[in-house]
Amino acid sequence: MLGVSLGTVQNMVEEGVLDAWKTTGGHRRIKRESVMAHLARRGSAQASPNTGDGGLSVLIAEGDVSLQNLYRETVEAWGLPLVIEIVGNGFDALLVVGQRIPDILIVDPVMPGMDGFELVRVLHANPSLASTDIIVVSSLGRDELALRGTLPPDVSVYAKPIPFHELHGFFRAKSTQKLRLRRGR
Repeated sequence: MLGVSLGTVQNMVEEGVLDAWKTTGGHRRIKRESVMAHLARRGSAQASPNTGDGGLSVLIAEGDVSLQNLYRETVEAWGLPLVIEIVGNGFDALLVVGQRIPDILIVDPVMPGMDGFELVRVLHANPSLASTDIIVVSSLGRDELALRGTLPPDVSVYAKPIPFHELHGFFRAKSTQKLRLRRGR
């Protein structure tokens, strides 16, 4: 139902994202209502398709609601052919990726539940996401990032405030590249 691995579900239970209990044998039992409620929360007005088929798919994992809104308003104003989805934690990002692999993933490393460091490690290890560009946008300095967790060398790291000018240029270039590939050029 969730489209994620058993380990991810176990982590969601441990973090309190899903309501469950353990049997005397140590097995987890998750209430169906908890799964359905989580899926309903996830589906409520987070996806924002700006385009028809073939647009650039962007997943943003940001724990701060005001920054989520800032991302949405700014990126939508660019008028690029994008499909934007914004989630508030790593667990929800994994759920989205299980349904649709994004072209670009923007991650805040400091989020509730599964943080961005763990999210990037899990996704970076998945060969089916090799073509996904992963960008970390953080208020942590490079030294503090290194102390809290390592990031793969091919992950781009930007400092907050959110570098919208750089992201805009990157999105335009990726969108043009995807359009050319679709046309066979």
